[in-house]
Amino acid sequence: MSWFESFILGLVQGLTEFLPISSSAHLRLTAAFAGWHDPGAAFTAITQIGTEAAVLIYFRKDIARILSAWSRSLVNKEMRGDHDARMGWLVIVGSIPIGVLGITLKDQIEGPFRDLRLIATTLIVMGVVLGIADRLAARDESGGRHRAGKERKTLKDLGVRDGLIYGFCQAMALVPGVSRSGATISGGLLMGYTRESAARYSFLLAVPAVLASGAYELKDAPPRHRAVRAGRDRHTEPARGRVGGLTTPGGTGAGGQDR
Repeated sequence: MSWFESFILGLVQGLTEFLPISSSAHLRLTAAFAGWHDPGAAFTAITQIGTEAAVLIYFRKDIARILSAWSRSLVNKEMRGDHDARMGWLVIVGSIPIGVLGITLKDQIEGPFRDLRLIATTLIVMGVVLGIADRLAARDESGGRHRAGKERKTLKDLGVRDGLIYGFCQAMALVPGVSRSGATISGGLLMGYTRESAARYSFLLAVPAVLASGAYELKDAPPRHRAVRAGRDRHTEPARGRVGGLTTPGGTGAGGQDR
């Protein structure tokens, strides 16, 4: 991958990460339309660390408060009923599905799940799900001509069962085309949570998942000079194959026959 490709794909990642439109799908589609190689699941996971930094900055006070309350609840039983301490545990609970499935389905995530036909299908399906969830939430909030608005749940009503459902919704984003935020927010709205509560828990839930995924892939990433060289060699390889009739990868032999 060249520096130019990584810059463009990083720009796409940053523009699409916080919208419910699947940044991983748009990275795959951008590369396909540009005629580039698939950047791969590892590139997506690592670049998401950068965009997750924005979430950490925006929710820094909430995260610090939750971590403080959660850590104190480990040694103080009275703190275990605190809302922030419970939220810490619920973020852990909601992170279990994507952690287990991410490791179990690693080969599928890096292979069959990146098929463009599957991505196109999931983008369409997720668009429909988002529309339905949003419509139901709007109907409950506004009510109707003959009925009052329906009160929806907040994060104070969040329990282990709903946390796990949120988690499985997030795990669906292992398939490019399924937006992580779109899936979790839609799941929350369909379970009866307010828009604000669904979005807030969705972004908090993303922190451990995105950071852990990025760190896991980062440890296996090639050194920078190897990545740059690979991108440079890919562009110069066809030219070398035509010089002097020498046989090179992607070139032809002296007799003009493909090897």
